[in-house]
Amino acid sequence: MKIIFFAVLLLTSICCKAQQDNAPNIFIITTDGFRWQEIFSGADSAILHDPHYVKDTALLKQLFWDDNADERRKLLLPFIWKTIAQQGSIYGNRDYDNSVTVANPYRFSYAGYNELFTGYADPKIIANNKRRNPNENVFQFLNGQPEYENKVAAFTSWNLFQYIFNKQPSCFYLNSGYEAAEYDSASNTAVLANGVQTIMDTTVHTRNDMLTFVTAKEYILTKHPKVVYIGFGETDEYAHSGRYDDYLQSAHLFDEYLAQLWYLVNRDPFYKNNTRFIITTDHGRGQKSSTWFRHDLFTKGSNNTWLMTLGVPFDNKGEVKTKGHIHNKELAQTIAGLAGFTFYSNHPVSPTTITTAVHPAMASAK
Repeated sequence: MKIIFFAVLLLTSICCKAQQDNAPNIFIITTDGFRWQEIFSGADSAILHDPHYVKDTALLKQLFWDDNADERRKLLLPFIWKTIAQQGSIYGNRDYDNSVTVANPYRFSYAGYNELFTGYADPKIIANNKRRNPNENVFQFLNGQPEYENKVAAFTSWNLFQYIFNKQPSCFYLNSGYEAAEYDSASNTAVLANGVQTIMDTTVHTRNDMLTFVTAKEYILTKHPKVVYIGFGETDEYAHSGRYDDYLQSAHLFDEYLAQLWYLVNRDPFYKNNTRFIITTDHGRGQKSSTWFRHDLFTKGSNNTWLMTLGVPFDNKGEVKTKGHIHNKELAQTIAGLAGFTFYSNHPVSPTTITTAVHPAMASAK
């Protein structure tokens, strides 16, 4: 009888492990406050040539300027326009009446990330304060499902995500700001990254994006999480400082991080052919050369965002040039739907998914 009991227990454990391994892998990657104008047109000439925002206009022009907008955007974001544009879809080019927008009226980061990951444009979130978010997010929800239990991880440059995601001891793995990463057996790269963080000014609220990338990459290689969120922050930091040259350089590095992550998942058997990417931003910025560094309720253009999808079951549409509209609040339900679930929570959740972006073959929600 004992032998039969342990045999059943072993078989159940094996089946559960197989079910977890076969569940879709989902990567969500954001860069904070990056404008749709640079996504679709590359460097903005009016800002690029303004010495008030650029230290060396000649050098930046050499790096990122071409009179042809298609070539110009490839200089700035080569992976996006040479790979995602060929194998995935890119939404939000308002020149074709295709838009992606935030639903919250405030158009700053806490409200933006809350909307993205809870599916709820909460009117009570009115500032970037260290206040614990009462709204459940889709990562907490997925971490509570057997297929994804202890297989959800997030890495962010901005340290306020501890509050946005309401970090608790029982929460999914979260590493934000200048926080040392935890490894069972750390590689030399991980040890170096942790070491560098100990000598940084930890009072700064946004970690260097490269450290965020290295920390996330090492965890992905060693732990194989199935749902991964990586939130980069330097595009917003440099924009607020009025440093357009550094803003563009950060975006160019963001593009390289995307390329390396896509290469990683396509050479790792755990992720290959079962991983999808969603790439977006939390808010827009001012649309004029005199307001590009701002974003708020009163700055026109702050609600304008963009979205990219890559991998099955997303359609391969390239740059979308047809009329359409997507709200950022639809992302949470989309993530749950990709995993095969309907996201229910302790607050209102947008019931719609990004239906224009997702192929009809997307898994039926549970």
